Amino acid sequence: MLDRLLPKAVLGPEAALRRARALIAAGKRTQAFPLLARAAAAGLAEAEFHVARSYFEGAGVPPSLPEGMRWLERAAGQGNVEAQNMLASLYLQGIVSPETQPGMPLFATAVPLPGGTDWQRARLWAERAAEAGSPEGQATLAFILTIGPQEGRDEARAAELYEASAASGWPQGCLGAAMMRLGRANADPEVAATTDYGAIIALLNRAAEASIPMASAVLSEMAARGQGGPADLAAAARHLATAAARGLRSAQARYGRMLMAGSGVEKDIVEGESLLRRAALGGDADSAAFLGDLYARGGDLPPNHTEAAMWYRRAMDLGHGAAARALGQLHLVGAGTSRDPQEAARLFRIAAEAGDQQAATHLRGLVTNPEMGPEVHAVSHAWIAEAAEKGDLLAAFNLGIWLADGIGAERDDVAAARWLRRAADGIVNAQFGYGLMVMAGRGVPADPVEARVWIARAAAAGMTEAQIVLADLLVAGTGGPRDHAQALALYEKAAQTGKTQAMFAMGALLGGGHDVPWDRPAAQHWFQEAAQRGHGLAQLMLGRYLARGLAGERDPAAARVWLERALAQGHAEAEAELAALGPTDPPSATAA
Repeated sequence: MLDRLLPKAVLGPEAALRRARALIAAGKRTQAFPLLARAAAAGLAEAEFHVARSYFEGAGVPPSLPEGMRWLERAAGQGNVEAQNMLASLYLQGIVSPETQPGMPLFATAVPLPGGTDWQRARLWAERAAEAGSPEGQATLAFILTIGPQEGRDEARAAELYEASAASGWPQGCLGAAMMRLGRANADPEVAATTDYGAIIALLNRAAEASIPMASAVLSEMAARGQGGPADLAAAARHLATAAARGLRSAQARYGRMLMAGSGVEKDIVEGESLLRRAALGGDADSAAFLGDLYARGGDLPPNHTEAAMWYRRAMDLGHGAAARALGQLHLVGAGTSRDPQEAARLFRIAAEAGDQQAATHLRGLVTNPEMGPEVHAVSHAWIAEAAEKGDLLAAFNLGIWLADGIGAERDDVAAARWLRRAADGIVNAQFGYGLMVMAGRGVPADPVEARVWIARAAAAGMTEAQIVLADLLVAGTGGPRDHAQALALYEKAAQTGKTQAMFAMGALLGGGHDVPWDRPAAQHWFQEAAQRGHGLAQLMLGRYLARGLAGERDPAAARVWLERALAQGHAEAEAELAALGPTDPPSATAA
């Protein structure tokens, strides 16, 4: 091809290159190509570089990425620094050369590297350019040394390279040097105390003047934090607006929210929403989810559930778990989309698998909701089962409880006990639940000793229900020795939380007949606390105490009130107590 494009006038390679330079300077790259081709064919590195650019740009020759890469590799191999820098950049972008794909057609379109960025080749050419003193090569190599493969990182050398590049005025070097200085200051208060923030700002301003949007975004953060001067939200907004206008997606998202809130800038709902849309359409999941919330809840903009569903779906497709959950909630009630509980369950599952705990809670709720139907139960139950299999202890606990109660699936005590035992390694409620199953012999052989161990673990962790059951076991001597004093202490802990069962037990223990000192006034106090909360047996015992004066003076009128309440709750013993009281006395003011 090059032979066909040679100029008719015979020029030597050097002369052809000089003439081509003049044409390029005049903006006539197409006319320059035949001359460049002649010089490149003779092996002149500068000409090879320009031929490569002509193929990339389609100037004077049909565009061809493979041909461009081939000539670029030749020029770089001969030490052309511009070619070396361009190759490093292309390999960072994941571009394939003919050497890595030998069978690629000559004029194939761009082919992305299967593994993405080719760090090894990018570093090779950046090293060559940096060694030649290229500020661009120094900045590119520093970038590779800081965010490339872990095994090849070298932050100390990267800092030196960035500083050298910045000293030459290269914008990316200025940005990199500023970012590394700022990073050290942010990570260490002692370093921050001696950091020259003014120098960092000067570096960032040089990069921002070269239209690097990230520099403006960092200047915005520094202004908001008050680094290098007083905090200035207005200045932060101005810098962020510049970065957003230059297409930085994260800046569009942040500045859009600042406009929506009127933070550091005059509130502008329309412009704010427009910027958030641009960020969301550019792939920012948080912006898409924010727009979904904006339209779902209304406020600054009228609610529009159809619009909300669209943005939630986009955010979900970008990996935003909470957006999948929000979309599931819309499907659950049919707002802005079809009512589809099964689809809601599927979306909750997607969100839960992405780590959204609220979605996991919704899934568990669907299993226990009889209105959802078997299909929804199946989806939710399957997710919980899979999560349990993967080691999620909370899922194992829920699965054990559901199988024990026959919720969402047929009751299976053996499987329930197995899952509760697995969850018991880290879930207090599972320790208690498994202990109860072992005590009852449900799904496992009955073993009061082991049951008491598990229930005691849950009680020690502060679970009130476990404290009450353990105290019951200590009173009866089930699964171990009796210990009424310890039982009394456990009942008191539970009673202090308002548990009426524990209040009644306190009264029973203190009333006599147990291995703790009698204290009938205290017993009557606890019976009254439980009775006032509707505990039938406590009402019966309080009535007896008041009728017989067991804790002091008799109060037949109050006794009658409590005994009648106990009788109304089905405690037949109260009838004999009432009969023993004799004729009805006037109501007592102490029976409230």
